[in-house]
Amino acid sequence: MPRARLSALAALALVAARAQPARAGDNDLVLARLADVVVDDSGAPVDAVGANQDFRSLASELGVVMAPRLAGPADTPGLAGFQFSADLAWTRVHTDRSYWRALAGSRDPAGRDHGGSFMNTVGLFARKGIWLPAPSFELGLGAVHLVDSQLWAAQGYAKLAVLEGFHYLAVPSIALRAGLSRMMGSSELELTVLSLDATVSKSIGVAGIARVSPYAGWNALVIVPRSQVIDKTPQTDPRVQPLDASLDFVFPDQDNILRNRLFAGVVVKHYIVSLSLEAALALRGSSKDDRSGTDVACGQVEEPTAQCDSRDRAGQQVGLTAALALAF
Repeated sequence: MPRARLSALAALALVAARAQPARAGDNDLVLARLADVVVDDSGAPVDAVGANQDFRSLASELGVVMAPRLAGPADTPGLAGFQFSADLAWTRVHTDRSYWRALAGSRDPAGRDHGGSFMNTVGLFARKGIWLPAPSFELGLGAVHLVDSQLWAAQGYAKLAVLEGFHYLAVPSIALRAGLSRMMGSSELELTVLSLDATVSKSIGVAGIARVSPYAGWNALVIVPRSQVIDKTPQTDPRVQPLDASLDFVFPDQDNILRNRLFAGVVVKHYIVSLSLEAALALRGSSKDDRSGTDVACGQVEEPTAQCDSRDRAGQQVGLTAALALAF
């Protein structure tokens, strides 16, 4: 291969490895790192192919980080009740796995640069109890920001307390909830997370001055990632390097990602102030993108291709949330 070709390819790879969005935080995304450059017989770059399996696994773990909040018992605020809360959450992500090389702060573009870590998010929420469309109904709206990034998510939910208010009997409160989270702040990835959960809780009076409400439940997540057009070499001007124009790519739409979470927590309330502490465990990912026209798993192919079935390789994720609320 001519030395000029080798130099051009080396420069191309270096630019791609260091590509970051302007003013990016360590937790922002550089999805160009999840693509391989395809060259022709002469060594000239002709295409960029995204690693679909890495894309699916990354979206799965990030979806859990940005998923609708849970922290609260089955009881609603009541017909006239209103609650404003702020929370701080930590969610485990497996940054030691190759798909997290897409983080702007990754020290090694090939991945595996350090062990798993926790991503930190902050959230603000407003909750209101209403009568319609059914008694014991609650609506909530809020926003979550991923610290050290430009990413945030608008969130909302609706909750129906199937059974509540029997605080002086040995009867628990039971509620069903549906939520939606829509991530914003990335020009490369659209991420939508649907949430369905069931919660059981029991409110217990303590010395007439406080109420303690332990709760637990199960939560199902449906994560829908959608790729935008991504420039493999954003710092290369295609007017100077015409071959660079062929290196724009997009990850094909995949089947929805399914994750399950188990959660438990406790709320301590005194007068109008309450403190919530919650732990959650998202089970490892296992769903598969069954691409039409092929039955070959992405892990079995050697050459870069988008025509393969991607399996979610996300690991178990522990989440911890602390919330402070004022109820009126």
